[in-house]
Amino acid sequence: MTERKAICVQGLLPFLLLIAAIGATVATGKHLVILREAPFLMVLIVPVVILWLKGLFIVSPNEGKVLTFFGKYTGTVREPGFWFANPFASKSSISLKVSNFQSPQLKVNDAHGNPIEIACVIVWRVVDTAKAFFDVENYQAFINIQCETALRHLASHFPYEPHQAGELSLRGSPEQVGTTMQKELQDRVGAAGIEIMEAQLSHLAYSPEIAQAMLRRQQAAAVIAARQLIVDGAVGMVEVALRKLESDGIVNLDQAQKAVMVNNLMISLVSESHMQPVLATGSVS
Repeated sequence: MTERKAICVQGLLPFLLLIAAIGATVATGKHLVILREAPFLMVLIVPVVILWLKGLFIVSPNEGKVLTFFGKYTGTVREPGFWFANPFASKSSISLKVSNFQSPQLKVNDAHGNPIEIACVIVWRVVDTAKAFFDVENYQAFINIQCETALRHLASHFPYEPHQAGELSLRGSPEQVGTTMQKELQDRVGAAGIEIMEAQLSHLAYSPEIAQAMLRRQQAAAVIAARQLIVDGAVGMVEVALRKLESDGIVNLDQAQKAVMVNNLMISLVSESHMQPVLATGSVS
């Protein structure tokens, strides 16, 4: 079932006609006499007035009115204003405002099997009132459950952090992860007439039982990366120093002397503690 526009008219004219008819009935002496002589006419007029009033309704901004006539869907009114439609049709309100949903923190396993805590926030709205009203029991509860299911599925397909260069991860690729979740969730809730406007992770952490171990691993990885950078820089500095000494003719070193010099320079550059220089007493040609 898809949404369609209901048949209705602006309610001001029917309302004015009703007021005019009531005023004419009350003001006309002839009608008053008839009503006194035939009270049963009042019994007919009052239900007609009540029925006419039931056809009048107001639609607020960002609201829809779903009309059903004897169990059959007849259409939806989205335009704000004062309207008149079939008095026998029931008119149910449905919100068209943009809403958000904050999922609870879930404990799941990532793609590498590590237990993590994860939560998300989604921004959504109703785009098809017929599907939201008739195709699911409760579209708000439906989207909450589907959000949790999509979040669990997403976490199982991405690692918490990348282990290889260019690998997508929950922590390192928030935009790609959010886009993937938005598409998956849209596929799940499209049957309820819901549009997912945005989806982002709002909480991401290792579970407490492995948090300390993972923190030590992250610290170790950071130390290794820093050491690698220091070593690469030290090698470049030693290479430049040797080339400069030889090109400027300052000193001529054999292979053994170069090895000693490289060893001393690397130790002094790479070491974290302050190094004491060692003076060579041999001859250097």
